[in-house]
This record gives sequence, structure tokens and C-alpha cells, in this order.
Amino acid sequence: MECLPLYSKISVPQYSPCKFNNTLLSSTSLFSRFINIHNIQSYTLFRTKKKSLALVASNGSGGCEFNGLTAPLASTTEAGRLLSGIILQNDREGFYASVENELINLDCLRNDAILRSVVHVRSDEAVLHRRISELRKLECRKAVEDVMYMFIVYKFSEIGVHLVPKLSNCMYNGRLEIWPRRDWELESIHSVEVLDMVREIGWEEELNVKDKWPLNQVQKLQIRHVYAASVLYGYFLKSASLRYHLEQNLGKSTPTNLLFSRAWQLKQKSIPLERGGDTGSTSVRPVSLIEGKKQHNLRSYITSLDSEIKLMCTKPKFKEAKSVIEKHCSALFGDESDEEVSTSFASLKRFVLEAVAFGSFLWDAEDYVREFYRLEEN
Repeated sequence: MECLPLYSKISVPQYSPCKFNNTLLSSTSLFSRFINIHNIQSYTLFRTKKKSLALVASNGSGGCEFNGLTAPLASTTEAGRLLSGIILQNDREGFYASVENELINLDCLRNDAILRSVVHVRSDEAVLHRRISELRKLECRKAVEDVMYMFIVYKFSEIGVHLVPKLSNCMYNGRLEIWPRRDWELESIHSVEVLDMVREIGWEEELNVKDKWPLNQVQKLQIRHVYAASVLYGYFLKSASLRYHLEQNLGKSTPTNLLFSRAWQLKQKSIPLERGGDTGSTSVRPVSLIEGKKQHNLRSYITSLDSEIKLMCTKPKFKEAKSVIEKHCSALFGDESDEEVSTSFASLKRFVLEAVAFGSFLWDAEDYVREFYRLEEN
């Protein structure tokens, strides 16, 4: 089985093979299996050796209370800056109309750039035109990534949640505190079954946090690892749960792998998937088929999927989406560092809930953007 995308410091994603370990299915935490199976410690935004954490209870004060457009990643393109201004105005209809217009324009610009290199392929200045074409395509891709990121930021704003700003802006005398928590709002986007799995993530075990009350010294690098893993876990849950729902709509007499293959083809052809709720929540129903056997809930459905389908659900389908994850995590946590921060259980929980929601909204962003702009397949 191939692993999750292996992000590195450079923008080119890499993949590394790993084997599925069936003994991990006995783990009590689906998230723990997810991390262990896919070697989350080494795949994240940079390669690093696994390091142990030492946590020390301490006392302190300070916090990071924020509101407004606090996203850690600033837009670098005109399209992104335009959309960020609309978000501040809280104009829902204007936002989606502007996203559509920007994507259509960017798609035209990208197609013109491709045509330019084709038309001048036999001219004396073919190399120059090809270079100009490549630069314009790169500009379009950066703009589309900004659009996708602003789409995600807007989805958070719809539920009354602001993304945690750069951690450097949330530190006070070595202490990291996030306020307000917004746990309820971050959990509200999920269906009941998905929420059950989100609540059982078991991030406390991954960070070795054993006490909810005192402050703990945690390496910022380890928080970053868990955050990145949680983003992909949220993406995975959204993708798998929608597959589960779609299979039920396609029919209950066809083997799951065939149904999933057909569902995947429909997704690739931009046939819209049914969703539940205005916030992009994941809808599921109580019956599904796995190899002709009834699966009574989403959890059993997910654990019964074969490795190929799990990989389909796990990795972002387009390069732009992977780049958004990389840029967001880099902007949020800054440079790779073993620096320890003093933080609370509640703040760490906020990070995990935000990351899971980010992954879910990333799936929505992919699905929406590709209706107007041809993304690069992964």
C-alpha cells in the first residue's frame, strides 16, 4: 500500500511506500491507526526523525484572543486579496460570485498561456514564448491556491470561527493560549458518526498529554505534526463518508469496490455529490455494503475498505490542495523548531478540531473550484 503524501520543504510532493499492518486494527483510536499506518511522524511538511516529548506541569498566564481575518497565510495574489476583502464584508452572495468569476478568468488565462506556447512552437522565439507560458501558468496556479485558501477561510467564517493566527503572535512569555475555543462551532460541521470518530482521535496520546488542568511543556514541532495529521484525517473522513453516502444512492446490490470505482469516476467528471447542511457537513445513512455485506455504520464501513480505496480517500486529489496544506502549516507554525511552549489541554484540543475542520473544508474547496478551473491531478 502506498502512503499518504510525503510533504517536504520544497513544493514538489513526494511519496514513499509502506505496508499496511493488520495488527494495528486492534488499536482503540482510529486516529492512532491512521498515524501509525501512514507513518504520520515522518510524512508531514518536512522530513524529521521521530522525537519523544517531555511534558512538565507549570503555571502561567497569557493568551491569544483574536477575531477578524486572522488567517496565518496572507494572500500574495490579486484574486486572494480581493476575496479576503469580501470576507471582511461578510457578503455571502458576493463571495461565491467573486470566486466563480476569478476562477473562470484564471482558467481563461491559463488556457491562453498554453495556447501561446503551442502557436509559437515552430517560431524562432519558441523558447521565449514557452518560458512566458510557464510563468503565466505558475501565476495562475498561485492565484488558484489563494482562492482555495480564502474559500476555506470563508467556510470557517460561516460557522463563526476565525483561524488561529501565526503562533508567534499568540506567544506571551513562552506560553501559548488560544481564545475563544469555539469547540462547539468546530464540531458542528460534522455528522453524528463523523463527530464520534473526531472525538475519539486520541491526540492526547500522540502528544503524551495526561492531565487536562495544568499547563504542559510541548515541543512546537510535535504540535505541528499532529496538526498536519489532523488536517489529512479530516479530509479522509469527509471523503470516505461521502463515498459511503454515495454508494447508498447508487444502489445496494453492487459490490462496494465496484460502486466506489464508479463513484470515483463520477467525482472525477464533476458530477456533484449530495451534502447535508449549509456548512458542508458530512451526511451519512445507516446502511451500506462492503463486498456484499451490510455495514451498519460509517466506522465499520471505513475499516472494511481495502487499501486502494483508503488511499483514494486519504490523499488530496490535486496538487493545489497539497500546496495549500503545506503553505498553511508553514505559515501557522513558522520554521522547523524544537522550541518548547507552555500550553493547555484546551488550546491543544482547539488546534486538533481546527485542523480536522480545515481538512473537511479543503475537500469542499477542491470540489467547488474544479467546477470552474481544471486543477492539476495528483
